[in-house]
Amino acid sequence: MMKRNLLIVGLAALLSACGFQLRGTGDVQFALKELNVSARNAYGETVKELRDVLEDNEVRVHAGAPYQLVLSNETENRRSASYSSGARTAEYELTMGLEYEIRGAQNLLLTSNKLEVQNYYQQDDNNLAGSDQQAAQLRDELRRELIQQLAQSLQQITPAQLDQLQQTAEARARAEAEALEAARHARESQVAPQQSPIELPIQ
Repeated sequence: MMKRNLLIVGLAALLSACGFQLRGTGDVQFALKELNVSARNAYGETVKELRDVLEDNEVRVHAGAPYQLVLSNETENRRSASYSSGARTAEYELTMGLEYEIRGAQNLLLTSNKLEVQNYYQQDDNNLAGSDQQAAQLRDELRRELIQQLAQSLQQITPAQLDQLQQTAEARARAEAEALEAARHARESQVAPQQSPIELPIQ
């Protein structure tokens, strides 16, 4: 457990050294100055905290922004990591994941990624309330770590990069539409023409 605590401290020091601190307390510069943010769970803690981080770092979050960040899926998984002498779970591993997309004009997908973090907490069968509280605290810490990772990824994205991705996505969409149209014409050309009705001679 001491090694894991040292790892967490080391990660925090690394994030601080990179210049990122949560909620705008560090000197963080985002190349993107405006962004629309949405989530499948529109009222969840993750999207609310992410909006706070962006706005605290001078990113205007509004529906009219040219690009949209979509938190498409959040996952949480818990598994037994170790057992006590009585074959009861002594330690759990908690893993949280976040899938996100950036979409541009015409709702075209520009890029997507998945983030994942994990850590451990102790299970005390003699103090279930305390164990639940520890799990809830760890869940909050993992959520903040996911938001930190996402914010760092967004820091590296420039409007010029998104403009290029938009052009690529539009070209791909046009090519797909043209391919579908060509396939439709090919199917229609394979249909045998209908025969004209037989005209009987007039008596």
